[in-house]
Amino acid sequence: HAANSKKGEVLLYYCYCEVKDPGKLCDWQKALCQHLHLTGKVRVASEGINGTVGGSKIATNLYIETMLSQPLFKHTLCREDFKSSAGGAHCFPDLRVGVFKEIVPMGIDPKIVSYKETGIHLSPQEFHREVEQYLSQASQGQGDTILLDCRNFYESKIGHFQGCLAPDIRKFSYFPSYVDENLELFKDKRVLMYCTGGIRCERGSAYLRSKAVCREVYQLKGGIHKYLEDFPDGFYRGKLFVFDDRYAICSNEDVISACRYCGTLWDQYKLCSSQHCRQLVLTCPNCCNKGLTACCPVCQEKDLQVTSGASGESVKEECECTRQRQRVPIEHVSQKTLNTGK
Repeated sequence: HAANSKKGEVLLYYCYCEVKDPGKLCDWQKALCQHLHLTGKVRVASEGINGTVGGSKIATNLYIETMLSQPLFKHTLCREDFKSSAGGAHCFPDLRVGVFKEIVPMGIDPKIVSYKETGIHLSPQEFHREVEQYLSQASQGQGDTILLDCRNFYESKIGHFQGCLAPDIRKFSYFPSYVDENLELFKDKRVLMYCTGGIRCERGSAYLRSKAVCREVYQLKGGIHKYLEDFPDGFYRGKLFVFDDRYAICSNEDVISACRYCGTLWDQYKLCSSQHCRQLVLTCPNCCNKGLTACCPVCQEKDLQVTSGASGESVKEECECTRQRQRVPIEHVSQKTLNTGK
């Protein structure tokens, strides 16, 4: 175990609570992370805190201890709320701690749709049973339930629950519009929602509930992260996308996505090779070796023209494949498409 303690880890957590002085909490948090040599991202707001940090096992452990003894979180945060995975400080380029309006960017004022109006939390065991029931009903062509992935398309692409509905959205801030445009779909349904660590469901379920069309809204407590600890070979197949330099963590051997160029099974993301582009691309080693390393033909072309010809600064711009992406897809979901467990 000694060798193991040298290995670091990455923590993921959030806590909704009333923060009177976000600026003060932000300064304290920054000092704490610097003191423990942690890297990562922490968002502070008047509605709480949301963070993912990496460092040595000793440091992450001290971090948890300190967070649990902080009077602000004492009654709301518990050890269970910290999800951990193998990693370390090297998983993030730096430390970023800031004050924001929301601890997860949904783009809706927390005063209007509050985390306090959230759906019913299900433990991984309860969620597992619900999904099992949902899949068996769906296979008989019946059912009044929707299993909803409220992450982004590039996350669900490499791993998701069998039989889920995964919106083709690029940012969580598009989720409310997605709900608005597809209200018919949710009418009188029981909705089982899930995301990476549970935080997007807190506000997402509150938003869905505010529309008053669903029969019930449930969410997976602790997200896919906690589910995989209990059911590494359960109904979630493929990798779990994470927002750091690892891109994905793995709990089963399934590969459910394909190389963008040749279609061979592949699920390891790289950043598009074109300097101005921030898209992620699935391109297998074979295609990489052929120089196919960009997210779309336009970027591949630009890459070849080498962007240094300009002023030398990198420009962040949307490329062809982003522009073509419909911002909010309208679902034409027959019960059939849900059944196939696409």
